[in-house]
Amino acid sequence: MSRNANVSRKTSETDITINMDLDGTGVYEIDTGVNFFNHMLESFSKHSMIDLELKASGDLEIDDHHTIEDVGILLGEAFLQAIGDKKGIKRMAHAIVPMDDSVATVAIDISGRSYCNMKLDFRNEKIGDMSSDVVIHFFESFSSSAKLNIYGTVEGVNDHHKAEAVFKAFAKSLKEAIKVEHDQIPSTKGVL
Repeated sequence: MSRNANVSRKTSETDITINMDLDGTGVYEIDTGVNFFNHMLESFSKHSMIDLELKASGDLEIDDHHTIEDVGILLGEAFLQAIGDKKGIKRMAHAIVPMDDSVATVAIDISGRSYCNMKLDFRNEKIGDMSSDVVIHFFESFSSSAKLNIYGTVEGVNDHHKAEAVFKAFAKSLKEAIKVEHDQIPSTKGVL
């Protein structure tokens, strides 16, 4: 069973192409035009073992909101396409990831329903060249189009460490949740 997706989306604000392989080795080639966001997505790919080719261009002359939002939307669509009927997956997982002064917890349920509850508090308006307020919005956008639940918290002092710990915990929990463990749909409804 091949669990990959090739998706693209072009709007008046962004132009994005994504190739994703859920059963990869964490190989990535990422260019969003936002360097810190690239770093977060590279970390996500490496720690989830999901191969990811992602090319995005957007209206960064305005700000980074549209680019990061639309990458979240399309990444979620790619995930939904790649996961298929979800037969045999573990479905629910969580991860706790420390990073120096910070520790993040993320729990995921690939339920077929969208819900995102991220309790993240950043001290600064920017983390590198990325607006800190769009970190939560990225996860909301991903959750909405991937049709899954994401819950996350982070504690710490350094915004870079906090954001990176969250993306790594997201990666680790998703890696665990997509594992194929049996040959059934993991739901009493018989469908996810």
